[in-house]
Amino acid sequence: MTRAGMAAARSSTAQLADIIPRVDDEQWDLPSACDGWRVIDVLAHLAALASEAVDPPPPDPSLPKNRERYHDLRVDERRGWSHAEVLDEWRHSTPRQLDLLEAAQEPPRADELVEVPGLGTYPRHLLANTMAFNVFCHLRNDMLAPGGPLPFTLPEPTDGQVAAAVDFMLAGLPQMQGPELTATVGRPLVLDLTGPGATTVTILPATRPDGLLSVAPGADADATTQVHSTAIDFIVWATTRKPWRDYCRMTGDASAATPFLDCLNII
Repeated sequence: MTRAGMAAARSSTAQLADIIPRVDDEQWDLPSACDGWRVIDVLAHLAALASEAVDPPPPDPSLPKNRERYHDLRVDERRGWSHAEVLDEWRHSTPRQLDLLEAAQEPPRADELVEVPGLGTYPRHLLANTMAFNVFCHLRNDMLAPGGPLPFTLPEPTDGQVAAAVDFMLAGLPQMQGPELTATVGRPLVLDLTGPGATTVTILPATRPDGLLSVAPGADADATTQVHSTAIDFIVWATTRKPWRDYCRMTGDASAATPFLDCLNII
């Protein structure tokens, strides 16, 4: 099970909870590093995710299929709310979300497959990593300086926090962009991530029945191209917050990896 993901979700959420009382009304309205979202909108996004986890809305075919546009819609629904109302929703729903994710670590429900619209299908226990990724990424990259506007600092990310976020990203990588990303990989590519959250995996061309890429642990012996980055930087460039060329070093045939890196966009 992904109990490490659960621990990471709790620790990053606790760090966000420590930051919130230090943010004043003017700072909540500053532009975040998420295009078009203020700092309060980033928190509204996290609050919306938490509320939907504890009280899932009924299916609505009129909602955007694109996950980013769906998130924009949910944020837009809260733009008329006061700061206090957004904070109240986050404080009310987040502990309940964490409790639900904790319960999802236990069999038999842990291995049930859950479809996350626009993002793919995951074992229920991995949803803890989804929250760990969301809170870690938005807090450290979109809200806090140097990427975001808030002049507060946190301790350096732990290995557990980074690894949990990266585990979700790698699980989502074959699914989120489907054939678009699959078409960019014709040969095995090694992704070598170092530092906190370090891991090495190989992106394999599509051979699965669903026609998608595979992510295999370790460095495949047939891979002649390697992409090197820190795991912390991977969270930044693989979500297209920053250009991958500023953070990656390649060995072998760079042309084999460039189309994949240009296309990759983990949500």
